[in-house]
Amino acid sequence: MIKLDHLTIAVHDYNISREWYVRVLGLKVEFEVPERAIALQDDAGFTLFLEQAPVRNIEPSSVLYFQVDDVHTAYRRFRTIRVDCVHPPEKQFWGYGMALIDPDGYRLRLWYEKTMKELGGA
Repeated sequence: MIKLDHLTIAVHDYNISREWYVRVLGLKVEFEVPERAIALQDDAGFTLFLEQAPVRNIEPSSVLYFQVDDVHTAYRRFRTIRVDCVHPPEKQFWGYGMALIDPDGYRLRLWYEKTMKELGGA
C-alpha cells in the first residue's frame, strides 16, 4: 500500500498562514514546532505542514485541491467572512469548483463530487 500522508509548503510567516488555514478552511492544529513549522490536519487525516521559509522569495509551485461538502455553500461562507476568491464556482479545465489564494500566493481549488458529476467536470 502507498498513501500520500503529509505535504509541506514553504511560507513567509507560518503564524499568519496558520491563522488563515484554520479560519478559512477549518483545518485543525495537529502539532507545532515553535518558530519553525506547524502541522494542520483536514477532516480525513491528511496533514499539511506550513514550514517557515528561510528566504523571502517564495515561488508557489503547487496547487492544493480540497474537496468540500458543497462548493456553493463554501463560496457563500468565504464571501461572508470576506475571503477573496479567484473565481466563484464554475466549470474549469480541472473540473467544477472555485479557487482561492492563500497569504503566500498558493492557489487552492475547492470542489465537491456532486457538481463534478452533474456538471460534467473534467
